[in-house]
Amino acid sequence: MKARDLSVTGALEFDATGFTDDRGSFVTPLDADVLAAELGRPLFPVAQGAISRSKRGVFRGVHYTMPPPGRAKYVWCAHGRCLDMVLDVRVGSPTFGALEIVELDGSAQRGLYLPIGVAHAFLALEDDTVMTYLLSGGYIPENECALDPRDPELGVHVRSAQLLSERDTSAPTLAEALERDLLPHYEDCLALEP
Repeated sequence: MKARDLSVTGALEFDATGFTDDRGSFVTPLDADVLAAELGRPLFPVAQGAISRSKRGVFRGVHYTMPPPGRAKYVWCAHGRCLDMVLDVRVGSPTFGALEIVELDGSAQRGLYLPIGVAHAFLALEDDTVMTYLLSGGYIPENECALDPRDPELGVHVRSAQLLSERDTSAPTLAEALERDLLPHYEDCLALEP
């Protein structure tokens, strides 16, 4: 498994080597030892796992979790294909506003680690796109936040033809979230990393 730093401080992409034969394929989308070596500490204890299934054109995000406690994520595409988006919304981060877009597919050979406070979104490029999430904490509704993905300041370039949830379309813009102190602070997020 190879690792690559993303343009968002603390976020990583992992590329696993798979095995294919006449029966099909086998891949390990997460290797905790490799992740720990890259992070300089063990992977977070997994508190929750989740799966989303989306049809082509569905845009999910831009979502993040406020600390404390916040939630780190490890995500990969188990089926289908998507453009996965990692956005630094941590106020005070050296890469605040940085966006990295990575194409993930059902080969599950590539996974992404997102530290606490980093926002996540994806656009399903095929029907039946399945995303898998490992999370460092449980769901706390009042800590779950979103930004309007149509905000041009984010750079995710959502088109009107894409399918968005009501939650996402009614979310604040980045400027509104900054003004209302609705974004996580970088130092708070770092203090909570395991």
